[in-house]
Amino acid sequence: MGQNKYTIVEHGNIVSPKGFQAGGLHCGLKKTDRNDLGLVLCDVPAVAAAVYTTNAIQAAPLKVTRDSLQNGTLRAVVVNSGNANACTGKQGEEDAYTMRSLTAAQFGLSAEDIAVASTGVIGELLKMDRVDSGIANLPGQIGGKPESAEAFNQAILTTDLVKKEACVTVTVDGNPVTIAGAAKGSGMIHPNMATMLGFMTTDAVISHDALQQLLRSATDLTFNMITVDGDTSTNDMLLAMASGLADHQVLTPEHKDWDAFAEGFSYVCRVLAKAIARDGEGAKRLIEVTVTGAECDSDAQAIAKTIIGSSLVKSAMFGADANWGRIIAAVGRAGRPVNPETVDIAIGPIAVLEQSRPLPFDEEAALAYLQGDTIHIDVDLHIASGSAVAWGCDLTYDYVRINAAYRT
Repeated sequence: MGQNKYTIVEHGNIVSPKGFQAGGLHCGLKKTDRNDLGLVLCDVPAVAAAVYTTNAIQAAPLKVTRDSLQNGTLRAVVVNSGNANACTGKQGEEDAYTMRSLTAAQFGLSAEDIAVASTGVIGELLKMDRVDSGIANLPGQIGGKPESAEAFNQAILTTDLVKKEACVTVTVDGNPVTIAGAAKGSGMIHPNMATMLGFMTTDAVISHDALQQLLRSATDLTFNMITVDGDTSTNDMLLAMASGLADHQVLTPEHKDWDAFAEGFSYVCRVLAKAIARDGEGAKRLIEVTVTGAECDSDAQAIAKTIIGSSLVKSAMFGADANWGRIIAAVGRAGRPVNPETVDIAIGPIAVLEQSRPLPFDEEAALAYLQGDTIHIDVDLHIASGSAVAWGCDLTYDYVRINAAYRT
């Protein structure tokens, strides 16, 4: 692909772009003392865009955020963890709107300036007295330093073991532009987004339509290409905010530096998506599936997602078993064109199938490879030039343990 058009910012975070602050605190929604309420604030009205879960059952905060985004700008997003505020009826909707109005009042903003996001247990009403007191204390916790970003990162986690963040700079009209992101998610993760929340910030000057288009296309190739367990959540949201404080002409797809900006934006999304897959509940290994030679890219995407979502494939990877039969079975049931005589499969450096015929391979070498923390599966269909990459994780005993006791 050639040299990257972006520069990775080590230790960059969601407040690295100009104009952004963040913070978080513990207000008592979680049973532990971990942060459970956070905020990202822009100093100026930010151009904003979002994509949401495709689940027909959608949590109350999504309705509130859609309402706030009608004019295409935001000043802040308030997020709680520990309670999804989903399937909570009219009271849950009122509570989400109350979160918005309380936040607006504390920061001297209009209610429509605020987006709302929630994650956690479904079907329980928010403890609004705790939310109220937490929001009242948020202004004192908001800042532009790395520790402020860290407090926000911790506030959005549920069963996650690690925070997820990424940051890059690109050059637009000769000036640096920063793109950053933070996300949460480790279970109820499946293509078409999942129990994930993602927040992107940038100081780019960009129109709402261009940002929405970029967010959607980047999501299709990153967040929509991960799976942990085949479940799509009620609360998924990926929100992008652009402060416009960088010094350059308005970015559109026709701008000479659009490709560089889009590549950097997609890189941040890809890092966050892979981090979610790697941190799947109970997971030991990240699995990356690359499908080439499909009739078109969408066929390759469907096949890659079917492989990465197969419980049998995931279980084999947990057991370090090079059971390629499970892989080709997933290829065949993906519902897309496949020539049953031309499929090649490799597990890491080990070719196990060529032209749909098994190859002898070193079982001990395969075992050693599969005991690593990242597994690559390559499938070449030899039909045309369609290709795609998907990410997931192995299926472990701990996944069942964690989800068997999620409410308790």
